[in-house]
Amino acid sequence: MTKTYCLPEVKHTQLFIGNEFVDSKSKRTFPTINPTTEDVICHVQEADQNDVNKAVEVAKAAFKTGSTWRTMDASERGVLLHKLADLIEMNAEYIARLEAMDNGKTVELALDDVLFAAQTTRYYAGYADKIHGKQLPVDGNMITFTRREPLGVVACITPWNYPFLLSVLKCTPCLCAGCTVVLKPAEQTPLSALYLAALTKEAGFPPGVFNVICGYGETTGEALTHHPDVRAISFTGSTEVGQLIMKAAATNIKHVKLELGGKSPLIILADADSMCLTFLLYLFTIIESAVTKEL
Repeated sequence: MTKTYCLPEVKHTQLFIGNEFVDSKSKRTFPTINPTTEDVICHVQEADQNDVNKAVEVAKAAFKTGSTWRTMDASERGVLLHKLADLIEMNAEYIARLEAMDNGKTVELALDDVLFAAQTTRYYAGYADKIHGKQLPVDGNMITFTRREPLGVVACITPWNYPFLLSVLKCTPCLCAGCTVVLKPAEQTPLSALYLAALTKEAGFPPGVFNVICGYGETTGEALTHHPDVRAISFTGSTEVGQLIMKAAATNIKHVKLELGGKSPLIILADADSMCLTFLLYLFTIIESAVTKEL
């Protein structure tokens, strides 16, 4: 029997800066659309340069030497991530329904994404106190060793096809390592990222450690990637935008991680197995949210 789900209530539409939901400085908003019905779900606060500056400022302050976050033991960061994983699991169906409404995928597929996100969070929770350096052999009465240190403020920019999952995949390693985060979700699918922000606050992350700003790539995204206090950028999206991010990162030599667009051609021969073909077409066009193209 097919299970039916009610449309969820949208709980958060504001920017999340310094552990608080706030309006943008300009008070401008943009609509987020349900792709299934093409109805406007709600209007979300749109961040401009001033909001980006504020988000990066509080993230940088949270990373300062002597701050609560910087003096926190790595094992305690792991405890916070375990709490976050618990909250994701406790709210998994709501997050999946929110994701399905905002993204257009089925609730079942969205739920798979959410549960995998919880598993990922637990992985990094367990890894937090296992980030070790190396001791290197040298001549003489000396010891040489390396030590891994967090970078600072990391900008994470996610696409529309796996909004919640990719937010978690990008942000939890940063939190595990002791960095602070400014997340910009795709303007088409901001709602689950804002709910993730609420869960980080509930889990007990200190103010400024995790921030979410919403808006368009050519304004909010550009301001974020050009900001001089952002030390690293993690981006998933088109090759064209990835090239622009590389150029922006070159201005003060930011660390960059890019997962860019590509094509996966599917050539169907006359003797192809029809059942296998059906599964592959389902995989590429439905599960992958129609990322592929017919050529």
